[in-house]
Amino acid sequence: MATRANPMFSVGALVVPFGALAGVLLFGTNQQLTFVHVMAGVLWTGIDLFMALVLGPVLGGLAVEERASVFQRFTPKMTFLMPALAFTTIFGGITLASRLGWFETADPWIALFSTVSMVPALLAIGWQFDAFRDWRWWAAFALVGGGSAVYLLLNLGGFAPIDPAVQVALVIVTLLTFVGFGVLMPGEARMYLEMTSDDPDPNVIGAIGLRNAKLSGVQGVLQLGIIVVMVYLRWGGF
Repeated sequence: MATRANPMFSVGALVVPFGALAGVLLFGTNQQLTFVHVMAGVLWTGIDLFMALVLGPVLGGLAVEERASVFQRFTPKMTFLMPALAFTTIFGGITLASRLGWFETADPWIALFSTVSMVPALLAIGWQFDAFRDWRWWAAFALVGGGSAVYLLLNLGGFAPIDPAVQVALVIVTLLTFVGFGVLMPGEARMYLEMTSDDPDPNVIGAIGLRNAKLSGVQGVLQLGIIVVMVYLRWGGF
């Protein structure tokens, strides 16, 4: 997939956001972490809204073969770029909230978030790939789901009240994580497998691509909701 996306683009799409996040976490200030978090979020939100409002309607008006041709060039790049931006935004935001004191006790809430978001995402992945009889899916489910559940159980006694706005933000981030990692990414993987098959079906590629474009609009709306919460937290009201 990296070859189809262009190797230089693939490396840059991963190294730039992850490198910036690692740098500010290890050596940066809260202001610098805020910059990386916000910039990654702006790019993530902007691309999602562009896909839903501009690219989706344009592609919807194309013939099936033309639409599939666009997705064959477009999807590999998105597979590298969007998860990197999403992870940088979410992880950076949670870390920043903890540093600024919005989490009295971060571990229990993070454990709850990881369990409620990743377990359904893994189930969605298994359903899309019909993988419930595949031992590899069960191994991944046991590792991620079991690890999240154990982490939550170990921290059940540490919950402390947090600002209701932060609770809303966690709910939105949970939905974003589920849609992004449980539906959009598997869809991109299914398109790639179809592209590289012996007899690619443009109808399958086009249908999944349009579904992902519409879901990007859902992601964009949720991300705008996060921005509203951030403004509220920063300035204490409207």
